[in-house]
Amino acid sequence: MEKNNKVFGGRMFETNNLPKIQDAYLKGKIVLLRVDHNVVKKGKITDNYRIEATIPTILHILKKGGRPILMTHIGRPKDKQTGNINISPNDDVEPIIEYLIRKYRLCFAVPECQKCGDKGYFGLDTSINMLVKELKEGKFDGIYLPNTRFFVGEEDKGELKKAFGKQLAGIADVFVNDAFGSWQPHASTVEPVEYLPSYAGLLMQKEIRNLTNIFSPKRPLTAVVAGSKFDTKIKPLQELIKVADHLILGGVIFNAYIAAKYGLTIKGISEEDMNIASDFVKLTEKYPNKVIEPEYIVESDTLDSKIEGKYRTHKITDLKKGTQLNYVLDIGAKSFENQAMKDIVMKTKTFFINAVMGLTPHFAEGTIGMYSLIDQNQEAQKMYGGGDTLQEFKNLLPELYWKSIDDPKYYFFTGGGTILTAVEQGSPWNLDTVKALLEAGNKNVGFKM
Repeated sequence: MEKNNKVFGGRMFETNNLPKIQDAYLKGKIVLLRVDHNVVKKGKITDNYRIEATIPTILHILKKGGRPILMTHIGRPKDKQTGNINISPNDDVEPIIEYLIRKYRLCFAVPECQKCGDKGYFGLDTSINMLVKELKEGKFDGIYLPNTRFFVGEEDKGELKKAFGKQLAGIADVFVNDAFGSWQPHASTVEPVEYLPSYAGLLMQKEIRNLTNIFSPKRPLTAVVAGSKFDTKIKPLQELIKVADHLILGGVIFNAYIAAKYGLTIKGISEEDMNIASDFVKLTEKYPNKVIEPEYIVESDTLDSKIEGKYRTHKITDLKKGTQLNYVLDIGAKSFENQAMKDIVMKTKTFFINAVMGLTPHFAEGTIGMYSLIDQNQEAQKMYGGGDTLQEFKNLLPELYWKSIDDPKYYFFTGGGTILTAVEQGSPWNLDTVKALLEAGNKNVGFKM
């Protein structure tokens, strides 16, 4: 590794070319706002961070005289095999609306929609027009559409997608995308750009600017990545092994990695993941000493609980080739007491962490050990991915989490998957949602405001 600050070409991600909400004329306009409020599980809000992160954009719209229509996806209500969509209170926007009412005294109306059999909502009901009329009259602060994934067109790739996107655009004057964490090119994230003057929200801009700390970091850069399947992380890992100074793995991808490297058999690892891990091990040989292996793993006989006598800690180098293990569900805490690991962590200048090291809540010592050790390096910039990483940080280390929220050395992205996709593609500008906004910048001058 050359000793300079170049990563992915050492790019600084300024947002000068991005059409910004600050430049939009919003007075009297109906503003279709895509947010990432995917924070509801089993009908309850699991973490309010992603809601709070969008509040500046919502308040900006209201302050400038705009009338917002919010939309977000929640969960995965669609059965990929049958195509059926389960419209359930477990994935409903109602808890989010109740939160906005309770904390910000913002009143939102929710339109009724008609089900299309087991396929979800076919589209917005015509009653939305009356709600939009009342919104213009100021009878409430905004409209909050049902979970976008309840609609058949949201994740479609053909005409249904285009039709739903056009319908969404038809109820508004302006489109604002503030959902950086929703990087997939779905109907609600990219289609309205075709029909409306479109802008990046304040959060979208902030997330892109903070990517500079990953793509052009102070060195050394240590990336910590975990996941439940190797195939979903392999492309970002192929990039990170090239550009990071150190790479620490956790979760199933670490299990597959050590199984492939040391000739172990670990229960629960698919043949596909083993094949991908074997190729990754070969790739790491080109970058010696970059992968930093935690020394200890925790093996369990059961998946659903931590039962005394049914789990044990192993030192990896003590395991002989051909050893068969049950489920490996955590990194041993002693891994983070090792002086070599401590030295690497304490010398790091920039961290990128998108990792829950074990199967929480029962197997959490690896995650606690890793996050706590990273926090001891008070000078380093710590960039945390969103989703499960953020949620488990809050659950396992609440005092540290709340301290970190106001610490300028910490930054919590709202979407860890988006960051990994940007890493894989080498730039946020290649994300379909961001690319659509960049193209919108050229179109906006042609729209009548």
